[in-house]
Amino acid sequence: MPGAVEIKSQKVADELKNALPSKLEVKRVSKTFEAKRGEKFLALDDVSLNVGEGEFVCLVGPSGCGKSTLLNLIAGLDKADSGEILTNGKPVSEPGRDRMMMFQEHALFPWLDVIGNVMFGLKLKPNLNDSERREVAKYYLHLVGLDRFLNSAIHELSGGMRQRVALARSLAPNPQILLMDEPFGALDALTRENLYGDLQRIWQQRKKTIVFVTHNIREAVCLGDRVILFSPNPGKIREEFKVELPRPRSINDPALSEVSSVITAALKCHLDAKGVME
Repeated sequence: MPGAVEIKSQKVADELKNALPSKLEVKRVSKTFEAKRGEKFLALDDVSLNVGEGEFVCLVGPSGCGKSTLLNLIAGLDKADSGEILTNGKPVSEPGRDRMMMFQEHALFPWLDVIGNVMFGLKLKPNLNDSERREVAKYYLHLVGLDRFLNSAIHELSGGMRQRVALARSLAPNPQILLMDEPFGALDALTRENLYGDLQRIWQQRKKTIVFVTHNIREAVCLGDRVILFSPNPGKIREEFKVELPRPRSINDPALSEVSSVITAALKCHLDAKGVME
């Protein structure tokens, strides 16, 4: 648990205080991409979504429905053709340290060890010196259960451990919003199940606003306060489902399976004959 980590300086203690979670507003956002032959593909069509402070929202739907596109727009990695995205009432126009992104691929630097990768993310904190960054990095690696691997090389870690490092690196700058794009999609079932529990614990402790993209409806129900259902061609929000199951949740809970079945049936209703579930 985080309390077992000794914090040596008041500056680090202040840095580790929970950042106030951010409210997120997506207002009538549309985004078009141009294909190789000059054809245009409407990835998002008039999408609106509100995410409350500290809320955990999961975006679900088949490939091509605009989930990851929306996440990139929220992160400031791309710009919408129309509409606007606001965090705490301020327009998103570029990447910012209030919003951190975690991808399916860990994107760790192989020439840095575990703690070096987490410290790299702390370059966004110019007010900290190297010793203080190291102390903050140790805290977050403890939070994700990697105390014994601070100096390990990335190639020595399992897939699940690498994603834990990536999660620690995303959390270390203390963002208000954490954006997660299918971060567990490439992991085996047992590793994913362990990470579901860890992520719920960390979310409750660190009080982040989280927007989580997944193809896996059971995963979405296990993690989310709400599940937002997208359909493709063009990408639109079709329905949303509030998940009121108690936490912590287990992916194997029969009640969770029942909620997942309802959402799966709704998604099938929205897909046309060419829709593909993955």
